[in-house]
Amino acid sequence: MTDCCGDKECAIEGLKARQSTTLEIVLAINAVMFVVELASGLMARSTALLSDSLDNLGDALTYGLSLYAVTRGARSKAKVALFKGGLILAAGLFVLGQVVYGAIHPGIPVFEAMGIVSLIALAANGACLALLWKHRAEDVNMSSVWQCSRNDIASNIAVFLAAGVVWLTQSGWPDIVVGLALACLFLRSAVKVGMSAFRELRAATAACQAELVSALTRRPS
Repeated sequence: MTDCCGDKECAIEGLKARQSTTLEIVLAINAVMFVVELASGLMARSTALLSDSLDNLGDALTYGLSLYAVTRGARSKAKVALFKGGLILAAGLFVLGQVVYGAIHPGIPVFEAMGIVSLIALAANGACLALLWKHRAEDVNMSSVWQCSRNDIASNIAVFLAAGVVWLTQSGWPDIVVGLALACLFLRSAVKVGMSAFRELRAATAACQAELVSALTRRPS
């Protein structure tokens, strides 16, 4: 009987199972936090909180796609990562729209709600980051997930700081500025994830073509 511990295929299956379990947990956390932050952002009239809630929605969709990609090959993983880059890009553009709206229709958000909810989100995303830490360099799929989670931490801290500045200045502009900063962060991540996925896709396609040529040359006349 083959020893599973020494079986490379078995080890790969074990890795996929661990990745799937982690993704299921962080997917659930982000889905819950999307609902919490969306409701809070609407009630608090906070562009930063609404932007952060959209980030959680994007992450939930990203983790769902990553869960799908875990059992797929290199090309499929690269295509999923490329699609995730598109999702991050869409989030960044939406946040830019929120920033423009806030600038045209200025108001003072409820800073208490911003501060409390951002701390809750920070704790939730900190747990996600800890869970994803061991998977961050396993493949392009998990690497893009790791980058999304790392961005979440920066977003939560930025929203919390914005709440403090809104309280000090009694102005809604800090909220808008943080929303703009989050939009720039999303757009930067979209470019980084997209370029990485494109390189992986080209490499996987080249490897597939090389394998096909090798198979054709080995075929007897």
